[in-house]
Amino acid sequence: MTADPRAALTKLIATFERHLEASSGRNGEDDPRVVAAYEDLADAFEAYDDALNEAYGEMTPLIVVDDADLDDSGDEEYDDDEDDEGYSGLDDEEYDDEDKAGDEQTPGRR
Repeated sequence: MTADPRAALTKLIATFERHLEASSGRNGEDDPRVVAAYEDLADAFEAYDDALNEAYGEMTPLIVVDDADLDDSGDEEYDDDEDDEGYSGLDDEEYDDEDKAGDEQTPGRR
């Protein structure tokens, strides 16, 4: 059975709301309400992304970063080159050389 992207989006939005509510009333570093809301948000996002992909062959440009992707300082170590499906800019053959050629010789300047 294919999940309905609209229903998954509605659930994702509600989960964002719950996460905001839990975060705004946070009690300490490891508040169990915030941790649960965080995990629910990650699950709801992945469900939405999967439903969108199954229904329309599309996906969001976002990823859920796992704690294993972070080092002890909290800096991300995620390598976006590992995501072969992500947007990586224009390929060399798609780059318009005419724009670059026009910049090489500006009238009145040599």
